[in-house]
Amino acid sequence: MAIGSSLSAYELAERLQRNDSTREAGWVRGLVLAISLVFFALCLLLPLILVFVEAFRNGYHTYLEALVNPDTLSAIKLTLLTAVVAVPVNVVFGLAAAWAIAKFQFRGKALLTTLIDLPFSVSPVVAGLMLVLVFGSRGWLGPWLSDIDFRVIYTPLGIILATVFITVPFVARELIPLMEAQGNEEEEAAIVLGANGWQTFWHVTLPNIKWGLLYGVILCNARAMGEFGAVSVVSGHIRGETNTLPLQVEILYNEYSFSAAFAVASLLAFLALITLLIKTWVEGRAFKDSKSKDAKSD
Repeated sequence: MAIGSSLSAYELAERLQRNDSTREAGWVRGLVLAISLVFFALCLLLPLILVFVEAFRNGYHTYLEALVNPDTLSAIKLTLLTAVVAVPVNVVFGLAAAWAIAKFQFRGKALLTTLIDLPFSVSPVVAGLMLVLVFGSRGWLGPWLSDIDFRVIYTPLGIILATVFITVPFVARELIPLMEAQGNEEEEAAIVLGANGWQTFWHVTLPNIKWGLLYGVILCNARAMGEFGAVSVVSGHIRGETNTLPLQVEILYNEYSFSAAFAVASLLAFLALITLLIKTWVEGRAFKDSKSKDAKSD
């Protein structure tokens, strides 16, 4: 009886301790969840809602009038042009850099990897100033560009160059760890079977990295359309010529055209929501693709 009683007491104490730890874990989990929800509501959701509320405060007519303004239409056109040029450039660079870093060993590999991250560590404003020091009228190439009557700073070309620099890491940084994790076995097998370099890339490498590539393109495009700091330095804020959507929002707000400013800002917010939806879809498809590959391997 004594032994049985002692065992029962031990089991009871163990169960009580387990219940206490479970309640403590549940309390901590609930607190963390509550803090996350409050932060999300106050810092992310509420500002987004307020943008649309302020944009439509004076009615749909005022909203549409702000969007069809010639300066706004010019800003939309330049923003789309910048993204259309910057994203493919970074796709080509990202694919080449990721292929070289993940598949080959060469001198300067660590330096190249570090340089890819340079736009992450340099302030966008500093990046814009760097372009001014190179291509500005008093920059290194300024006198030569003036002699041939070619301008970079305060033109759409300068905006595109600034955007390309800022968005360099996004595609490459998505592909490098993915390609390193996949290894070289499949490419080597394809080459042994007689495939050339292009066939190996198109039929073996690209299908394996397609979701990571698409994810990098989405992030690159979102940053290209929303970049402000570097673009602001090199644009000159010339209305109707060198203003992108973020710069147009700033100009309208500084001129106390609040309804128009929030109307243009709502376009950027809408693009951000679309980007988020596409990003979620890509992540879901990538997860399903990974699960199907694991099932086939098993």
